Amino acid sequence: MIAMILAAGRGERLQPITDNVPKSLVEVGGISLLERHLSALADAGVSTVIINLGWLGEQIVERIGSGNRFGLQVCYSPEYERILETGGGIRRALPMLGRDPFWVLNADVYTDFSLPCFELPDDCFGHLVLVPTPKDKARGDFDLIDGKIRNGNAPAHTFSGIACYRPEFLEQQVVERFSIVPLLRRAADLGQLSGALYEGQWADVGTPEKLHDINRRWFDRT
Repeated sequence: MIAMILAAGRGERLQPITDNVPKSLVEVGGISLLERHLSALADAGVSTVIINLGWLGEQIVERIGSGNRFGLQVCYSPEYERILETGGGIRRALPMLGRDPFWVLNADVYTDFSLPCFELPDDCFGHLVLVPTPKDKARGDFDLIDGKIRNGNAPAHTFSGIACYRPEFLEQQVVERFSIVPLLRRAADLGQLSGALYEGQWADVGTPEKLHDINRRWFDRT
């Protein structure tokens, strides 16, 4: 199984922490987010992980290297000065992701979620993991109805940043900077996305305040 971790972003909301450290190497409970993700992926049976690189990406390569200490093969998809966002980053890495469905994780989330063993339904291009919408978020992203992701006027759930995609979902796109969100919206309208709700530990490590709250809530650190 192959997975991709999206780690190229600048992490502007996490400044000044990310002035000198890429957001994926920000530590939660004394361990970087990226190293937590890699350990969890190895435990779930993933063999190869692709990491896209942008802001201070050389620090990621120096810290993670080949991935051998995690029992993984880690490969890199450099973007650096031409950050391609979520959709463009995945599209650029498609040749390394193979022909089978693959998992994608946002580097800047903390979670204890474990990848499930499941097969993507034949009628779906992707599977999204949703979480309860945080109290500080004005509205959710999607609804989940009979196992399918749907758009709604008052969506109940938030996209966790964890998903499984078929390569066909993105292979017709041009390699350029674009968000994956419009593709997800269109697929949801067509009933082409399955989903599941996860109610365990999950948080978007988006600001210094959120990072402090995560460390206080789950690791008893101030």
